[in-house]
Amino acid sequence: MTEKEFRNEEAVLDIHDRPKAAHWVGLSLQHLFTMFGATVLVPILVGIDPGIALVSSGLGTIVYLFVTKGKIPAYLGSSFAFIAAMQMLMKSDGYPAIAQGAITTGLVYLIVSIIISKIGSDWLDKILPPIVVGPVVMVIGLGLASNAANSAMFNNGEYDFKFIAVALITLGLTIFYNMFFKGFLGLIPILLGIVSGYLVALLFGIVDIEPIKNAAWFAMPNFEIPFVQYQPKLHLNAITTMAPIAFVTMTEHIGHLMVLNKLTKRNFFQEPGLSKTLMGDGAAQIVAGLVGGPPVTSYGENIGVLAITRVHSVFVIAGAAVFAVGLGFVGKLSAIILSIPGPVISGISFVLFGVIAASGLKILIDNQINFDKKKNLLIASVILVIGIGGLVFKLDTFELSSMALATVLGIILNLILPETARSEEKSN
Repeated sequence: MTEKEFRNEEAVLDIHDRPKAAHWVGLSLQHLFTMFGATVLVPILVGIDPGIALVSSGLGTIVYLFVTKGKIPAYLGSSFAFIAAMQMLMKSDGYPAIAQGAITTGLVYLIVSIIISKIGSDWLDKILPPIVVGPVVMVIGLGLASNAANSAMFNNGEYDFKFIAVALITLGLTIFYNMFFKGFLGLIPILLGIVSGYLVALLFGIVDIEPIKNAAWFAMPNFEIPFVQYQPKLHLNAITTMAPIAFVTMTEHIGHLMVLNKLTKRNFFQEPGLSKTLMGDGAAQIVAGLVGGPPVTSYGENIGVLAITRVHSVFVIAGAAVFAVGLGFVGKLSAIILSIPGPVISGISFVLFGVIAASGLKILIDNQINFDKKKNLLIASVILVIGIGGLVFKLDTFELSSMALATVLGIILNLILPETARSEEKSN
């Protein structure tokens, strides 16, 4: 039986099934709202227009579906892995540097996809084993922890009880939604947490609603298109900071494909092939960088929707992407998103950044990494302390951020250290 003839009978709508028009809208909106909270949180944390993030996620998803020939039901949203790097670049060089970094990461994906199409993917396992990937993912989450804590405590440099109260209430509500809601509401705890936290912030009087009143219903997003909004120049620090993180997000990409394989009863590593899926992801990141958005990646939230609803249709995913592009032009919505105060974002971030860190820990546990072995202990120790501690390597214009440096050192140590230390060898 060919791939086109196969149908997963356990699915309500399989990959190539087209829903009825009345159902199509609701099913697509469900995917949109599921990824909405996380996708707009990234630009808020970095200082990018949330409207652009919606547009770039929608366009990126459409590009991904096109490159993979509509064979994989995956939605692409703003990537959390690049937050620390983007925050640093935004402060030093502005969005043009972030764009160059995003385009570079996309090119890394394209290069790796070409290599995989020629020689296979076994080499990826050698440079990115679980002992490297797990701690790096932990660094991605824990490296952002201090930023979230400071935003929850300080109002213009002064400790503010209202701020921390709003942050903790938002945190508590988000945890409650995660634990006790089920069905569709159980899939959107982040969005519910943001909405609830926002209402609490309104009660505490820390929301400025004037920009919302003054915003137009229709507004062009703040596109950042090279040669139109700005003249590109070389940002070497952006390239060296963001490019290494691409290898981390590739592991996330591969992990999501594994889950999708199980859900849809297919093997996407064979058809359309890992080279095609990486190429689609890379092309989507380049498109995001060309319009003014953050890098995009596949979303676990949307995979959760697929698992619970058993609706695997790529037509539903494409519909969500179209809605995302349209919402990016709603000025009132962008103004509301921008008015969300720092403590609300911090309350959500305590969960999200912690989940990212815990995901790294889960990688180590699932792969039964033995920390009695000195090699494993040394690799994890170096990655965690350098990544979380903020060590930066600079040489003239060349710069590696702490996260990138930790990743590079982890890869090098894994390749050069022997499996067994001499002190661990058994004497004859």
